[in-house]
Amino acid sequence: MDKFYTKTKSEIEIMAECGQKLARVKKALFEKVAEGVSSWDIEELAVKLIEKEGAEASFKKVSGYSWATCVNVNAGLVHGIPKKEVVFKKGDVVSVDLGLYFEGFHTDCSFSKGIGVDNITEKFLDVGKEALKNAISKARVGNRVYDISEAIEKTVVAGGYKPIRALVGHGVGRRLHEDPQIPCFLPGVKKKAWKYPKEQHLQLRLCIPKGAQIWSKKKTGGQLLPVMVKYQHFSKRL
Repeated sequence: MDKFYTKTKSEIEIMAECGQKLARVKKALFEKVAEGVSSWDIEELAVKLIEKEGAEASFKKVSGYSWATCVNVNAGLVHGIPKKEVVFKKGDVVSVDLGLYFEGFHTDCSFSKGIGVDNITEKFLDVGKEALKNAISKARVGNRVYDISEAIEKTVVAGGYKPIRALVGHGVGRRLHEDPQIPCFLPGVKKKAWKYPKEQHLQLRLCIPKGAQIWSKKKTGGQLLPVMVKYQHFSKRL
């Protein structure tokens, strides 16, 4: 059984402020992603904006990781290290993952953005957004992890795709990664699934592949390599 970490009213207020700061940074990074921009440009802007918000980069607090963001293009799923030589071009789908640490608490989010992509790819991204929206609607007191996972899987499968099974969402708070784990596929029997208490923050991660779900055992700069995978995050207070 996963352990959950509830928050006090004052802690939730801190996390809410932290989330607002992160949202402003995320919006600016989303607008920055464009043809001709490099993943290192995104990293530099993130560092500048996080500092401006009076906060710290959550990811830099992870042992062995020295960057504020993870930036993935097309085939990359997670843990893409920002580099000057990774320059975005038309037709790319760019995913940026970032976290912010403020007054003892973390928030975590990401976005995926297509740069002049075709209609098929736009549909792919739209299915991801719809799955995330449906998952958020199920994140409420009295529901279970199963309800969120079911909402994601049903939406993704109805769109003609399959959810990634190798990565999951999670709780967030004093630690960047807290229980419970939240799969984007059905995790077993509903009555045995974790039930949400009050005052819990969840990070909903949705991962879907466009094409076959094939994984390489190799790592490139810490980046896991599937075939055409994108994901979205959302942190929600219960």
